[in-house]
Amino acid sequence: MASSAGYIISTSCEDIIEDQHWLTSAYILFAVPYFVYDIYAMFLCYWHKLRVKGHEVDNGPKPTSVAFLSYLRREFLMVLHHVVMVTVCFPVSVFWRRGRGDYFQGVMFLAELSTPSVCLGKILIQYKQQHTLLHKVNGVLMLVTFFVCRVLLFPYLYYVYGRYASIPFHLVPFSVPWQCNLGAAFLMAPQLYWFSLICRGALRLFRGVSGRSSRPPLPDSPPPKTERPGSHAPSPAQPANGYNARMPEQETATPTH
Repeated sequence: MASSAGYIISTSCEDIIEDQHWLTSAYILFAVPYFVYDIYAMFLCYWHKLRVKGHEVDNGPKPTSVAFLSYLRREFLMVLHHVVMVTVCFPVSVFWRRGRGDYFQGVMFLAELSTPSVCLGKILIQYKQQHTLLHKVNGVLMLVTFFVCRVLLFPYLYYVYGRYASIPFHLVPFSVPWQCNLGAAFLMAPQLYWFSLICRGALRLFRGVSGRSSRPPLPDSPPPKTERPGSHAPSPAQPANGYNARMPEQETATPTH
């Protein structure tokens, strides 16, 4: 929805500074309650995950305050992102801009084009589908869309403004208000951090694939022996593809983000 609104706004503004579109402020007012609710929803998911995994069996039920503090430590950057969106970006976008720069606001909405692949990746991890082709294809798509829509976002905005004002690209930061540079740097920092995590995850994924493909195949196993009463069954051997049926149980203890 955000990317659709961003496309409509950005393509409707011929003058990137002075043109306005009613959808800009309307969508910002719509998005603010979402960020507030999303903080609450993420906490409920985290708390439910703790209870389902049996973390409270040995230590007893945790108070809500303890669980919330643990949630803040684990998801600090995401919660900080949402809080800044509500407390800083909302007043800046609605009041400080004074109706100027709707084009830039629309292009920033287009950053959400990377969100579907990020969410699909988390869903596939929850269902233990890291070994599937869908997970690998989605990983490449997430890497590309996140880089284009979020990492290159502010360099593109600076480039567009430089063309509009006939300023060389490298001089644009010295020609705009310092508040713009500060805001861009503050919003850019978490994007670079998350992108580094995506790159590391993609590197581990494809290194694992190449490592398994280069291994020599295991010799054919002998026919299974008949188990005698009272004897213990031997532990299953590791399959040639490196995927063990017990891996989902092991991964549950350490969720991946």
